[in-house]
Amino acid sequence: MKKLLLLIALLLLTLSVPVRGEKKGLQEEPKINVGIKGGFNSSMYFTSRLELDGERMEDVQNNYKVGYFAALFFRVHMKRHFIQPEIMYNVYKGEIAFNKNQNNENTLPEFAKLNSTIHSLELPILYGYSFVKSRPYGMALFIGPKLEYVWKHKTDEEFEGFGHSGIKEELRPINISSVIGLGVNIANIFFDFRYEIGLTNISKSITYEKNIDGVIFQEKGIFINRHRNVLSFSLGVIFKQSYSSVRIPTSIIILHSEEFSTKE
Repeated sequence: MKKLLLLIALLLLTLSVPVRGEKKGLQEEPKINVGIKGGFNSSMYFTSRLELDGERMEDVQNNYKVGYFAALFFRVHMKRHFIQPEIMYNVYKGEIAFNKNQNNENTLPEFAKLNSTIHSLELPILYGYSFVKSRPYGMALFIGPKLEYVWKHKTDEEFEGFGHSGIKEELRPINISSVIGLGVNIANIFFDFRYEIGLTNISKSITYEKNIDGVIFQEKGIFINRHRNVLSFSLGVIFKQSYSSVRIPTSIIILHSEEFSTKE
């Protein structure tokens, strides 16, 4: 029984030994890496249409605000090429401000603001090319689409100075954007810079409460078409350790098998 346990322990120990490459004793690069990262983003909304009570506002300010994110990703290697799907949790913050009286030169400016904090779950699928791949250094360009699901119950928006009460915006639950970026790694630590271009209008509709003879109606008198572009930076870790089975010398197996048979 002791010999059998010893054989099993030897098998487990051998399976846990990382495979080494033949050249210069370097560890072979695994076909698939897993990594984690976190960082900060800066969102800017490009507003193509903003109407308030039938008046179109042309001069709209889009103010940057800093958000944050965390992600888990997988990288599938094909020599210098790779495919990298990611699962991300993002918090975007941004502000839109405009002068409600901009169409009337004889009145003093009166500003209205929309502050947004949007929580979302996202799935980017990126294609990358490593144009520098000399261990421990690496540099790669990547590009690809990103699918976003807006977490409605965590999202918060504040309308200030719009002149209406009970304003609510319904955001589109699914949005699409394109991603382009640059990644730099030193050993298994990497830095990621990327720029995202929103391809869809994230605002579906906006309503507010209107009181007519004591009866409250939901009125649609505010229209905002906006696309979100994002600049982000992240720091992360790629887990490079690869494990594979190693062939156990036949003589060891035969030796232990014979000893075990003798005992029986």
